[in-house]
Amino acid sequence: MSKEHPVIAITGSSGAGTSTVKNAFNHIFGRVGARPVIIEGDSFHKFDRKQMKTAMELEDKKGNKYFSHFGPEANHFDLIEKTFKQYGEKGHCDRRYYIHSDEEGAPFGKNAGEFTEWEDVGRDSDLLFYEGLHGGVKDGNIDVAKYVDLLIGVVPVVNLEWIQKIHRDKEQRGYSAEATVDTIHRRMWDYINYLTPQFSRTHINFQRVPTVDTSNPFIARDIPTQDESFVVVRFQDHKYCDFVYLQDMVAGSFMSRPNTLVVPGGKMGFVMELILREQVEKMLKH
Repeated sequence: MSKEHPVIAITGSSGAGTSTVKNAFNHIFGRVGARPVIIEGDSFHKFDRKQMKTAMELEDKKGNKYFSHFGPEANHFDLIEKTFKQYGEKGHCDRRYYIHSDEEGAPFGKNAGEFTEWEDVGRDSDLLFYEGLHGGVKDGNIDVAKYVDLLIGVVPVVNLEWIQKIHRDKEQRGYSAEATVDTIHRRMWDYINYLTPQFSRTHINFQRVPTVDTSNPFIARDIPTQDESFVVVRFQDHKYCDFVYLQDMVAGSFMSRPNTLVVPGGKMGFVMELILREQVEKMLKH
């Protein structure tokens, strides 16, 4: 890990709510004057959209029903490790973007589902900030987590995660619930073997737990609101948290274990900023 060129990574599944933490960090970066290099996890996919469709069809013909964006066959885990390591040592790295829409691709002359060219970035930055699926992944000799100074996990209970994904895919991407359920099933092997283990390596986990019935996520009409939830915040080490201060600041919060704080769901963004701003400021002092 690097004190001079720190690396922050948010890791979580598709539909987990990593964008909430990303927004909290964006507010923090603005308030403390930090200049981050933003790295998106999608940029490390091995295949563009057309290539992925072809690869998936070939895997289906082989009888492999679990080929997905979550696993090593469809991602450059080695390049994530290389990027984090290079930035930590030199303060710059290579970056590209995965284009999600034609509007997003217009400035680059690219279409939805394509990649931009790799370019060297970060020479005037203060830190690297990654958001994606594999910020703490390990696979064989590859150990991405080793090069992360602050690793944040975003892990709703799994039924809530699925509800969020089904609704997001329908509203933002036009997918049917059936298509999303098929995707969830396809990804399950890689989810268990490559995503879930990351959350034992994180420095801080944020897990939203609904207080309403989510027992059948595939028929849920609504996403439980934050006010219908609690957020369980687990710390790897006490150095990442002043529990007395946080309980004084957040009404209704309590400790459920010596390293775990529970807060009302409506306070999630506020608590994230309280906890994470202190960590960013410590990094920038080195």
